[in-house]
Amino acid sequence: MADKMKDKSEAQKNPDTQEKSKQSTLDEIGNQVEKFAAKTAESIRKVIEKALASRNTVMTIRVNDESNIKMNMLVDAGFFKSRSESAAFLIQEGIRRREDLFVKIEGKLKKMDKLRSEIRTIVASEMENPDSSD
Repeated sequence: MADKMKDKSEAQKNPDTQEKSKQSTLDEIGNQVEKFAAKTAESIRKVIEKALASRNTVMTIRVNDESNIKMNMLVDAGFFKSRSESAAFLIQEGIRRREDLFVKIEGKLKKMDKLRSEIRTIVASEMENPDSSD
């Protein structure tokens, strides 16, 4: 405890020591931020690679000006080589984020398919036996 008080009083007396201590703390924070940024960039790179790995369908789309600007920003920042890659990533992310909606849609589409099948069966039956009525 006495050593801490001695160090503290020396630091208060010597402005160079105070400045070095502050710089050391700032350097340490800077190093931590740099490591975090590198990890974040690596995580983003992995997500992007995964999104782009399975692209096999070609589509022509139209986007509004704001979407075009945002996709260009991602290209300009070096995340993607093209707007096509940027669009593919954003579409995949949008679908992933709204997976709950697609599950609901899928359930309703299955019900619709079942109803269509029932209607086809009814129509086919009626066409085979036009005189019979239910």
